[in-house]
Amino acid sequence: MQHKNYTEFNGYYQLVLPLNLEMLIPEDDSVRLLSQILEGLNYTKLYKAYSSTGRKPAVDPKTMFKVITYANSNNIYSSRKIETACKRDINFMWLLQGESKPDHSTIARFRKDYLPEAIEDLFYQMVQHLHSIGEVKFENLFVDGTKIEVNANRYTFVWKKVVNKNEAKMFEKIKACLEDINQSYLTNFSVSKDSILADLEQVLEYLKDKQKEDNIEFVHGIGKRKTQLQRFTEQFKEFKERQEKYNAHNQLFEGRNSYSKTDTDATFMHMKDDHMRNAQLKPAYNVQIGVESEYVTGIGIFQDRNDIATLIPFLKSMESNLGRCYENVIADSGYEREENYLYLEEKHQKSYIK
Repeated sequence: MQHKNYTEFNGYYQLVLPLNLEMLIPEDDSVRLLSQILEGLNYTKLYKAYSSTGRKPAVDPKTMFKVITYANSNNIYSSRKIETACKRDINFMWLLQGESKPDHSTIARFRKDYLPEAIEDLFYQMVQHLHSIGEVKFENLFVDGTKIEVNANRYTFVWKKVVNKNEAKMFEKIKACLEDINQSYLTNFSVSKDSILADLEQVLEYLKDKQKEDNIEFVHGIGKRKTQLQRFTEQFKEFKERQEKYNAHNQLFEGRNSYSKTDTDATFMHMKDDHMRNAQLKPAYNVQIGVESEYVTGIGIFQDRNDIATLIPFLKSMESNLGRCYENVIADSGYEREENYLYLEEKHQKSYIK
Protein backbone atom coordinates (compact mmCIF):
# COMPACT_ATOMS: atom_id res chain seq x y z
CA MET A 1 0.00 0.00 0.00
CA GLN A 2 1.45 3.38 -1.02
CA HIS A 3 0.83 6.40 1.23
CA LYS A 4 0.29 9.94 -0.03
CA ASN A 5 3.73 11.31 1.00
CA TYR A 6 5.69 8.07 0.78
CA THR A 7 7.07 5.99 -2.08
CA GLU A 8 8.21 2.36 -2.02
CA PHE A 9 11.89 1.60 -2.70
CA ASN A 10 13.31 -1.94 -2.29
CA GLY A 11 10.46 -2.89 -0.01
CA TYR A 12 10.79 0.27 2.17
CA TYR A 13 8.70 3.41 2.21
CA GLN A 14 10.60 6.69 1.86
CA LEU A 15 9.37 10.20 2.67
CA VAL A 16 9.10 12.38 -0.44
CA LEU A 17 8.42 16.06 -1.12
CA PRO A 18 6.15 17.98 -1.24
CA LEU A 19 4.98 17.26 2.28
CA ASN A 20 1.44 17.63 3.55
CA LEU A 21 2.20 20.01 6.41
CA GLU A 22 -1.22 19.54 7.99
CA MET A 23 -0.31 16.07 9.20
CA LEU A 24 3.01 17.24 10.68
CA ILE A 25 1.66 20.04 12.92
CA PRO A 26 -0.22 18.94 16.07
CA GLU A 27 -3.82 20.07 16.45
CA ASP A 28 -2.98 21.93 19.68
CA ASP A 29 0.11 23.70 18.33
CA SER A 30 0.30 27.42 19.17
CA VAL A 31 0.73 28.33 15.49
CA ARG A 32 -2.79 27.06 14.74
CA LEU A 33 -4.30 29.16 17.56
CA LEU A 34 -2.38 32.24 16.45
CA SER A 35 -3.48 31.83 12.84
CA GLN A 36 -7.11 31.30 13.84
CA ILE A 37 -7.22 34.43 16.01
CA LEU A 38 -5.38 36.67 13.54
CA GLU A 39 -7.61 35.45 10.72
CA GLY A 40 -10.56 37.17 12.42
CA LEU A 41 -8.99 40.65 12.46
CA ASN A 42 -9.83 43.41 10.01
CA TYR A 43 -6.82 44.25 7.81
CA THR A 44 -8.37 47.15 5.90
CA LYS A 45 -5.77 49.68 7.11
CA LEU A 46 -2.92 47.33 6.28
CA TYR A 47 -4.16 46.77 2.72
CA LYS A 48 -4.75 50.51 2.40
CA ALA A 49 -1.08 51.14 3.25
CA TYR A 50 -0.16 49.05 0.19
CA SER A 51 -2.78 50.57 -2.10
CA SER A 52 -1.51 54.09 -1.37
CA THR A 53 1.89 53.17 -2.84
CA GLY A 54 0.48 51.27 -5.82
CA ARG A 55 2.93 48.48 -5.13
CA LYS A 56 1.84 44.87 -5.39
CA PRO A 57 2.83 42.90 -2.27
CA ALA A 58 5.19 39.96 -2.76
CA VAL A 59 3.33 38.12 0.01
CA ASP A 60 -0.27 38.72 1.12
CA PRO A 61 -0.09 41.38 3.90
CA LYS A 62 -2.30 39.33 6.23
CA THR A 63 -0.04 36.29 5.81
CA MET A 64 3.05 38.45 6.34
CA PHE A 65 1.57 39.84 9.55
CA LYS A 66 0.96 36.31 10.80
CA VAL A 67 4.56 35.36 10.03
CA ILE A 68 5.96 38.45 11.80
CA THR A 69 3.72 37.94 14.85
CA TYR A 70 4.58 34.26 15.16
CA ALA A 71 8.29 35.01 14.78
CA ASN A 72 8.19 37.69 17.50
CA SER A 73 6.29 35.36 19.83
CA ASN A 74 9.21 32.95 19.45
CA ASN A 75 11.84 35.64 20.12
CA ILE A 76 12.85 35.90 16.45
CA TYR A 77 13.22 39.55 15.44
CA SER A 78 15.94 39.69 12.79
CA SER A 79 14.55 39.90 9.26
CA ARG A 80 17.27 37.51 8.06
CA LYS A 81 16.43 34.97 10.76
CA ILE A 82 12.74 35.21 9.86
CA GLU A 83 13.68 34.60 6.22
CA THR A 84 15.62 31.48 7.25
CA ALA A 85 12.72 30.25 9.39
CA CYS A 86 10.33 30.60 6.44
CA LYS A 87 12.60 28.30 4.43
CA ARG A 88 13.31 25.69 7.12
CA ASP A 89 10.62 25.73 9.82
CA ILE A 90 7.44 23.78 9.00
CA ASN A 91 5.32 26.06 11.20
CA PHE A 92 6.33 29.09 9.14
CA MET A 93 5.80 27.13 5.93
CA TRP A 94 2.32 26.21 7.15
CA LEU A 95 1.52 29.89 7.82
CA LEU A 96 2.61 30.82 4.30
CA GLN A 97 0.12 28.31 2.83
CA GLY A 98 2.12 27.80 -0.34
CA GLU A 99 2.91 31.49 -0.93
CA SER A 100 6.42 32.44 -1.97
CA LYS A 101 8.84 32.70 0.94
CA PRO A 102 9.70 36.36 1.67
CA ASP A 103 13.32 37.48 1.69
CA HIS A 104 14.78 39.68 4.41
CA SER A 105 14.38 42.92 2.42
CA THR A 106 10.66 42.23 1.88
CA ILE A 107 10.23 41.56 5.60
CA ALA A 108 12.14 44.70 6.56
CA ARG A 109 10.16 46.84 4.09
CA PHE A 110 6.89 45.45 5.44
CA ARG A 111 7.79 46.35 9.02
CA LYS A 112 9.16 49.78 8.15
CA ASP A 113 6.85 51.09 5.43
CA TYR A 114 3.49 49.35 5.80
CA LEU A 115 2.95 47.85 9.25
CA PRO A 116 3.23 51.16 11.19
CA GLU A 117 0.08 52.38 9.41
CA ALA A 118 -2.00 49.56 10.88
CA ILE A 119 -0.23 48.10 13.92
CA GLU A 120 -2.07 50.16 16.56
CA ASP A 121 -5.45 49.33 15.00
CA LEU A 122 -4.58 45.60 14.89
CA PHE A 123 -3.37 45.67 18.48
CA TYR A 124 -6.59 47.16 19.83
CA GLN A 125 -8.64 44.78 17.70
CA MET A 126 -6.88 41.99 19.58
CA VAL A 127 -7.77 43.64 22.90
CA GLN A 128 -11.42 43.82 21.81
CA HIS A 129 -11.24 40.11 20.89
CA LEU A 130 -9.93 39.30 24.38
CA HIS A 131 -12.87 41.21 25.82
CA SER A 132 -15.37 39.35 23.60
CA ILE A 133 -14.17 35.98 24.90
CA GLY A 134 -14.20 37.16 28.52
CA GLU A 135 -10.45 37.34 29.08
CA VAL A 136 -10.49 41.07 29.93
CA LYS A 137 -13.40 43.00 31.43
CA PHE A 138 -12.18 46.61 31.28
CA GLU A 139 -12.40 46.90 35.05
CA ASN A 140 -8.93 47.28 36.57
CA LEU A 141 -6.12 48.88 34.58
CA PHE A 142 -2.62 48.70 36.05
CA VAL A 143 -0.39 51.40 34.55
CA ASP A 144 3.38 51.63 34.68
CA GLY A 145 6.17 52.91 32.50
CA THR A 146 9.72 52.06 31.58
CA LYS A 147 12.46 53.88 29.73
CA ILE A 148 13.84 52.02 26.72
CA GLU A 149 17.13 53.11 25.19
CA VAL A 150 16.97 53.70 21.45
CA ASN A 151 19.40 52.51 18.83
CA ALA A 152 21.07 55.90 18.48
CA ASN A 153 24.42 57.49 19.22
CA ARG A 154 24.34 58.52 22.88
CA TYR A 155 26.85 61.34 22.28
CA THR A 156 24.86 63.21 19.61
CA PHE A 157 22.77 65.19 22.07
CA VAL A 158 21.35 68.67 21.56
CA TRP A 159 20.41 70.57 24.72
CA LYS A 160 17.77 73.28 24.74
CA LYS A 161 19.60 75.40 27.33
CA VAL A 162 22.77 75.43 25.21
CA VAL A 163 20.84 76.34 22.06
CA ASN A 164 18.98 79.16 23.82
CA LYS A 165 22.22 80.46 25.35
CA ASN A 166 24.06 80.52 22.01
CA GLU A 167 21.06 82.05 20.24
CA ALA A 168 20.90 84.86 22.81
CA LYS A 169 24.64 85.56 22.40
CA MET A 170 24.29 85.70 18.63
CA PHE A 171 21.33 88.06 18.91
CA GLU A 172 23.50 90.56 20.82
CA LYS A 173 26.20 90.25 18.14
CA ILE A 174 23.61 90.91 15.43
CA LYS A 175 22.46 94.08 17.19
CA ALA A 176 26.05 95.31 17.58
CA CYS A 177 26.78 94.58 13.92
CA LEU A 178 23.61 96.40 12.83
CA GLU A 179 24.75 99.49 14.71
CA ASP A 180 27.99 99.46 12.72
CA ILE A 181 26.03 99.11 9.45
CA ASN A 182 23.68 101.95 10.39
CA GLN A 183 26.64 104.21 11.18
CA SER A 184 28.60 103.22 8.07
CA TYR A 185 25.77 103.57 5.54
CA LEU A 186 23.41 105.92 7.40
CA THR A 187 20.63 103.31 7.49
CA ASN A 188 18.09 102.53 10.18
CA PHE A 189 17.99 98.74 10.40
CA SER A 190 16.71 96.97 13.51
CA VAL A 191 16.16 93.34 14.51
CA SER A 192 13.40 91.62 16.47
CA LYS A 193 13.47 88.13 17.99
CA ASP A 194 10.04 87.43 16.50
CA SER A 195 11.10 88.20 12.93
CA ILE A 196 14.84 87.71 13.08
CA LEU A 197 15.17 85.72 9.83
CA ALA A 198 13.13 88.25 7.85
CA ASP A 199 15.21 91.10 9.32
CA LEU A 200 18.47 89.35 8.42
CA GLU A 201 17.21 88.72 4.89
CA GLN A 202 16.33 92.41 4.55
CA VAL A 203 19.85 93.45 5.57
CA LEU A 204 21.44 90.94 3.19
CA GLU A 205 19.32 92.27 0.30
CA TYR A 206 20.47 95.78 1.09
CA LEU A 207 24.13 94.71 1.19
CA LYS A 208 23.72 92.86 -2.12
CA ASP A 209 22.21 95.95 -3.77
CA LYS A 210 24.99 98.06 -2.26
CA GLN A 211 27.60 95.78 -3.82
CA LYS A 212 26.04 96.19 -7.27
CA GLU A 213 25.61 99.95 -6.83
CA ASP A 214 29.26 100.51 -5.84
CA ASN A 215 30.49 97.85 -8.28
CA ILE A 216 32.52 96.10 -5.57
CA GLU A 217 34.02 92.71 -6.34
CA PHE A 218 34.37 90.34 -3.40
CA VAL A 219 37.76 88.67 -3.02
CA HIS A 220 38.73 85.29 -1.56
CA GLY A 221 41.96 83.60 -0.61
CA ILE A 222 45.07 84.28 1.42
CA GLY A 223 46.57 87.74 1.17
CA LYS A 224 43.41 89.34 -0.28
CA ARG A 225 42.07 92.35 1.59
CA LYS A 226 38.30 92.26 2.07
CA THR A 227 36.22 95.40 1.97
CA GLN A 228 34.04 96.37 4.90
CA LEU A 229 30.96 95.58 2.78
CA GLN A 230 32.21 92.03 2.14
CA ARG A 231 32.89 91.49 5.84
CA PHE A 232 29.38 92.67 6.72
CA THR A 233 27.87 90.42 4.03
CA GLU A 234 29.76 87.30 5.12
CA GLN A 235 28.97 87.96 8.76
CA PHE A 236 25.24 88.30 8.13
CA LYS A 237 25.20 85.20 5.94
CA GLU A 238 26.71 83.31 8.86
CA PHE A 239 24.14 84.85 11.23
CA LYS A 240 21.33 83.69 8.94
CA GLU A 241 22.68 80.12 8.63
CA ARG A 242 23.11 79.83 12.39
CA GLN A 243 19.62 81.22 13.04
CA GLU A 244 18.11 78.68 10.65
CA LYS A 245 19.85 75.91 12.60
CA TYR A 246 18.58 77.32 15.91
CA ASN A 247 15.03 77.47 14.54
CA ALA A 248 15.32 73.85 13.37
CA HIS A 249 16.52 72.82 16.84
CA ASN A 250 13.64 74.64 18.55
CA GLN A 251 11.09 72.95 16.29
CA LEU A 252 12.52 69.53 17.13
CA PHE A 253 12.48 70.16 20.88
CA GLU A 254 8.64 70.30 20.96
CA GLY A 255 8.57 71.08 24.67
CA ARG A 256 11.53 68.83 25.47
CA ASN A 257 14.89 69.84 26.91
CA SER A 258 16.98 67.64 24.61
CA TYR A 259 16.96 65.34 21.60
CA SER A 260 19.34 63.03 19.74
CA LYS A 261 20.69 64.00 16.33
CA THR A 262 20.55 60.38 15.12
CA ASP A 263 16.97 59.89 16.37
CA THR A 264 15.33 63.27 16.69
CA ASP A 265 12.21 61.81 18.35
CA ALA A 266 14.26 60.43 21.27
CA THR A 267 14.85 62.40 24.47
CA PHE A 268 17.86 62.06 26.76
CA MET A 269 16.73 60.45 30.00
CA HIS A 270 18.29 59.12 33.18
CA MET A 271 18.31 55.35 32.84
CA LYS A 272 18.51 52.91 35.74
CA ASP A 273 22.01 52.40 37.13
CA ASP A 274 24.12 49.79 35.39
CA HIS A 275 26.35 47.31 37.25
CA MET A 276 28.92 50.09 37.76
CA ARG A 277 26.22 52.39 39.21
CA ASN A 278 26.49 54.83 36.32
CA ALA A 279 23.19 56.63 35.79
CA GLN A 280 24.20 58.00 32.42
CA LEU A 281 21.89 60.12 30.30
CA LYS A 282 20.95 58.15 27.20
CA PRO A 283 18.56 58.71 24.28
CA ALA A 284 15.36 56.85 25.11
CA TYR A 285 11.58 56.72 24.97
CA ASN A 286 9.20 56.53 27.90
CA VAL A 287 7.00 53.50 27.16
CA GLN A 288 3.71 53.36 29.08
CA ILE A 289 1.96 50.02 29.42
CA GLY A 290 -1.53 49.20 30.70
CA VAL A 291 -2.20 45.67 31.94
CA GLU A 292 -5.32 43.73 32.90
CA SER A 293 -5.38 40.05 33.88
CA GLU A 294 -1.76 39.66 32.69
CA TYR A 295 -2.67 40.93 29.21
CA VAL A 296 -1.20 44.14 27.79
CA THR A 297 -4.30 46.10 26.85
CA GLY A 298 -2.75 49.50 26.19
CA ILE A 299 0.60 50.86 25.14
CA GLY A 300 1.95 54.32 24.41
CA ILE A 301 5.36 55.76 23.54
CA PHE A 302 6.19 59.22 24.87
CA GLN A 303 9.04 61.71 24.77
CA ASP A 304 8.38 62.97 28.31
CA ARG A 305 10.93 61.87 30.87
CA ASN A 306 8.44 61.88 33.75
CA ASP A 307 5.44 59.57 34.06
CA ILE A 308 3.32 62.40 35.48
CA ALA A 309 2.65 64.00 32.11
CA THR A 310 1.95 60.73 30.29
CA LEU A 311 -1.09 59.39 32.17
CA ILE A 312 -3.78 61.62 30.63
CA PRO A 313 -2.67 61.27 26.97
CA PHE A 314 -2.20 57.54 27.52
CA LEU A 315 -5.74 57.08 28.88
CA LYS A 316 -7.17 59.29 26.12
CA SER A 317 -5.46 57.14 23.49
CA MET A 318 -6.87 53.95 25.03
CA GLU A 319 -10.37 55.44 25.21
CA SER A 320 -10.16 56.53 21.57
CA ASN A 321 -9.07 53.07 20.41
CA LEU A 322 -11.29 50.98 22.68
CA GLY A 323 -14.35 53.23 22.70
CA ARG A 324 -14.64 53.00 26.48
CA CYS A 325 -12.90 53.80 29.76
CA TYR A 326 -11.65 51.50 32.47
CA GLU A 327 -13.52 51.61 35.78
CA ASN A 328 -10.42 51.69 37.99
CA VAL A 329 -6.92 52.99 37.30
CA ILE A 330 -4.08 51.72 39.47
CA ALA A 331 -0.61 53.31 39.39
CA ASP A 332 2.35 54.16 41.61
CA SER A 333 3.24 57.52 43.13
CA GLY A 334 5.04 58.62 39.96
CA TYR A 335 1.63 59.51 38.49
CA GLU A 336 0.41 61.59 41.43
CA ARG A 337 -0.65 65.03 40.22
CA GLU A 338 -3.74 67.16 40.72
CA GLU A 339 -4.46 67.31 36.97
CA ASN A 340 -4.47 63.51 36.79
CA TYR A 341 -6.88 63.22 39.72
CA LEU A 342 -9.23 65.81 38.21
CA TYR A 343 -9.19 64.07 34.83
CA LEU A 344 -10.03 60.67 36.38
CA GLU A 345 -12.79 62.26 38.44
CA GLU A 346 -14.23 63.92 35.34
CA LYS A 347 -14.25 60.54 33.54
CA HIS A 348 -15.86 58.85 36.58
CA GLN A 349 -12.87 56.55 36.93
CA LYS A 350 -11.72 55.53 40.38
CA SER A 351 -8.04 56.23 40.99
CA TYR A 352 -5.80 54.05 43.08
CA ILE A 353 -2.58 56.04 42.91
CA LYS A 354 -0.11 55.70 45.74
